[in-house]
Order: sequence, then C-alpha cells, then structure tokens
Amino acid sequence: MIEATKTAEMGPDAPEALVILTPEAAKKVLEFQAESGDDSVLRVSVIPGGCSGFEYGLDVDTTIRDDDFTFYSEGVQVVIDPFSAQYLTGLQIGYHSSFKGTGFTFENPNATGSCGCGTSFAV
Repeated sequence: MIEATKTAEMGPDAPEALVILTPEAAKKVLEFQAESGDDSVLRVSVIPGGCSGFEYGLDVDTTIRDDDFTFYSEGVQVVIDPFSAQYLTGLQIGYHSSFKGTGFTFENPNATGSCGCGTSFAV
C-alpha cells in the first residue's frame, strides 16, 4: 500500500523509494541520461498490454507532473504516476548483460504471474 505522503518534495536522501534500482541498473540509466544531455529523470510506468496484461515502461523523461511520486534510488531520480505506483511498489529493477541478451530485469512482488520475456506481468 502506498503512503499518502507527497513524495515530490523528497530529496536525494529520502528514506523510502517505491522502486529500487540495482547499482548495475542505475549505472545504465545514468548513461542514458548523459546521452540525452538534459536534466532528466527515469519514468517507470505500467502500460496495459503484453502477454500477461501489463508491461513495464522505462523512459528518460524531462517532465515531472504534479501528481507524480518522485524519489531517488542509487542516485537516480525516479518518477512514477499514481496509477502505476499501485502495481510497482517494491519493484526491483536490475540490468544484465550476457550472451543470451542484454537489458533491464524486473522483480515485482505484486505480480501474480509473468510471461517468458520478463517485461509483461499480471496482478
């Protein structure tokens, strides 16, 4: 359950992050942010669709809306809209690179199922 605290006022030392980035994921996000050249944030969202009902959305964004939850994880400013936050609280985002593929990984304690691709989930 999400606290009703307005997280947009939380700074880099904020105690509670709705989503946790692993150090590897944070490093990759910071690389993407450096490439954008803007003062950007990581937007994490839920998108209806995918094999299991919902998909994870990751985007480097320059807009923070008034109702967004804003916090820091591993030095990355993360924003989540209220709709997505109900499904993403406790999500851990990782990053892996191997011969089989490279990309972000998602461990969601709220998911009741997921598909083989790892980017689609059910609640």
